[in-house]
Parts: sequence; C-alpha cells; structure tokens
Amino acid sequence: MDSASPLPCICLAGPTASGKTAASLAIAEALQASRPVEIVSVDSALVYRGMDIGTAKPSAAEQALVPHHLLDLIDPLQSYSAARFVADATRLIGEIRARGHTPLLVGGTMLYFKALFEGLDEMPAADPTVRAELDALAQRGGLAALYAELARVDPPTAARLKPADSQRIQRALEVYRISGKPLSAWHSDKPVRATPALISLEPQDRAWLHQRIAQRFMQMLDMGLVDEVKGLMARGDLNPDLPSMRCVGYRQTWEALEAGDLSALAERGIAATRQLAKRQITWLRSMPQRQVVACDAADATSRAVHLAVAAARDLPP
Repeated sequence: MDSASPLPCICLAGPTASGKTAASLAIAEALQASRPVEIVSVDSALVYRGMDIGTAKPSAAEQALVPHHLLDLIDPLQSYSAARFVADATRLIGEIRARGHTPLLVGGTMLYFKALFEGLDEMPAADPTVRAELDALAQRGGLAALYAELARVDPPTAARLKPADSQRIQRALEVYRISGKPLSAWHSDKPVRATPALISLEPQDRAWLHQRIAQRFMQMLDMGLVDEVKGLMARGDLNPDLPSMRCVGYRQTWEALEAGDLSALAERGIAATRQLAKRQITWLRSMPQRQVVACDAADATSRAVHLAVAAARDLPP
C-alpha cells in the first residue's frame, strides 16, 4: 500500500456506547457468505490484558463468532502507541486479505484512525535525562509549572491540551527540549491519502448516548469493575499515572479505592465517559470522508450493514 492508494479495508468508528460491537458482528454475518470478516480493534484500552470489564472488551462468545485482532496484546505495565498501531494494523490488513478475508477495523480511538489514514510525523524518541528534568520541575512547581512552560514555548499545543493532561504536556515539553521545535511544528500538513470506507455511528440525540453510557457503566459496576481494579492494584507494580490506569473508568475507580469512598464512583465514572464520548465525536466530525449512521435510529444496525456491504464490493480482489 503506497501513500496514494486506499487502504483495502472497511472502518467502523463511533463514540463509546454507540453500538460498535453489535454493528461489527452484524456486518461480519452479512459478509460471511461472500468474503469472511476479521475484526481489527482500533481501541487503545482493549490492548491490555486483565482489563476486560472496564474496557467493555468483546466477550469470549463474541470473539468466537468472528476472529478479533489487537486484543490482549500487552500487560498494563506496558504502553502502546499510535505508531505501533499503524504498524500492527497495516500488517494485519495485508495478512487478512492474503487469507481471502475482509479486514474490518472497529473502534473509538480516533487518533489511531487518523494516524492510519494520514501517517505520523517522525518526532524525537523519549530521552530519560530530559524526562527526569521535567519530573523534577513538576515536583517543584506541580503540573501547573509544566503547563505554564508549555504555554510559553508552544501556545498552539497548550491550547489544545487540558491543563490536567500530564502525560501529553510532559511529552510536548520533551519534544521541544530535545529538538528545539515545538510539538505543533512537527505536525506538518500532509495530504490525506485515499481512505477506506469509514462508517461512523453518531447519535442524533446526545441524551440517548448519555443514557446508554450511564446504563453501561452501572452494568460494569455490577459485573465487578471494582474488584477488577482491586486486583490490578494488588499487583503492586502499577500506578495511576500509567496509560493503562488512566483509561476512563479505571482511573476513577482507582482514585475512589485509594480514598476509601465509592459513593461518588458511578457519578464520576459516567461523567468521565460522557466527556470521552464528546471528544470522540469532535474527532469524527473532523473526518469529512465518513459516512454517518444515526446510532440512535431504530434501523442503525441495518444501515451500517448496508454501507459495509456496498464498501466490500469496492474492495480490490
């Protein structure tokens, strides 16, 4: 696949709780007779082993219906990047097509979709010395000191990031200190290569999605989310600043357990998930090639299947 060619796959995106799993299984069933589907997860949380409830990972029964990839790849102590996703997804698309099957990329990590469609800038690798300097600055002046420095040296990136996003603030400063160029300067304008069909599940009524988010978070609590996080904490080698433990639901549960007060967990977890969904929808709206399906419509699944079947016909043999 060169930079001018479409990626020979079908993509299904949407915010959390929009019905992506059900739609993906329906698409796989519809295409089974012509060209079997294999699902490639586009989700930065599903890569972690032992994190099943809070990530709404497809069940064993669902995974048995259709082959799934990029689930349970790494331990929560490790990290996974957009660059690694692009490499893994590109390899899998080729392997799946070599088997005569259709790759269906499904998820809600919009940065991964964007990186796959547009490519990534080659930024400096992490530097332990610079990271230690930034850690020391944070210890002296708190996260506010890091954010203030970022606002001084890279105003566009500071405006884009939340003041509490310690991981991305530190990385942006690290890039600046290593290269002398602000992170925003590395994001060069690149022509978007011809992208595959992108089916986007988006609600017409946000209240519908908010209700689904609340119901699903309460179901996660009933299924044992608190015990799942207790088990992760009991390992002793994880901490709340790791990317895995910063995932929505896990971070709020960890903080509630540390505080010894679970009374506000549901409220905080639901609010954080709603914020995640809002960010996901904003990302999707920046992708003009997407084909929108109203996920709160009664015929949402059938409409998604119809678009996927049409897209499958356009895939090269």
